[in-house]
Amino acid sequence: MLDFITQHDLPTVLLIDDDMVTREVMATVLTMSGYPVHTADGGAQALELIHANSCAPSVILVDAQMPGLSGLELLKKLRAQTKARLYVISASDPAEEVRTAADGFLLKPFPPEALTRLIEDHEASLRPAVAPGLDPKETIINLNTLAQLREMMPESAIKQIFEAIINDLGRRTTALEAAIAKNDWKEARRIGHAIKGGGSMAGAMQVARLGQLVESGALEGAEVNQSDNRAVILADLRAAAVNLQRMLDAEIKV
Repeated sequence: MLDFITQHDLPTVLLIDDDMVTREVMATVLTMSGYPVHTADGGAQALELIHANSCAPSVILVDAQMPGLSGLELLKKLRAQTKARLYVISASDPAEEVRTAADGFLLKPFPPEALTRLIEDHEASLRPAVAPGLDPKETIINLNTLAQLREMMPESAIKQIFEAIINDLGRRTTALEAAIAKNDWKEARRIGHAIKGGGSMAGAMQVARLGQLVESGALEGAEVNQSDNRAVILADLRAAAVNLQRMLDAEIKV
């Protein structure tokens, strides 16, 4: 199912790690998730790649402890040559000055989803929030993705996938309502991320957009009209489930 993650805005990643096994495993995980990936076995090679315009990364993952050019010196040189977001990865806590100079940190070993989540959070932070409310002309299901699914599996299996998304959306909308009542915005963002991910994989574009909206923090804030905004988004999520079911009934004949 990884092939169906949306590809149009995934960042190019430069992975810098002197350990070949670690480097290849992480590169494979990112590539399977759809990210364009370049690798370098050290700071010097990474700078050469950037200087030669061999890659133009939006995200750089850099091991904090490598022979030669490394640590704070490498981060400073990368900052000078690229506007990419810099994430430090290390088997132990790096020096405080290194953590401060970076945009994020992951402690090795970490599960693959932690790596992709870190990058997805970066992408989410760069996207402007979309105004709430459903556009009647909005695409419910990406028909190209649906066609790809039909090449891989029978209609009954496709129906099961979308029914699972609809049921999951109902549960997560209820959980989101509870998180709002507690002002638990970290949990709300986590729920939004899960909704976005499930919708994106199957091409449920309206569901994915609403998940992105929640993940971007659209529910947060103490403004007077924010309670109305939250009610609209919750209503939109429930309406999106209905829309997806109607599209499913029209498109999938078992």
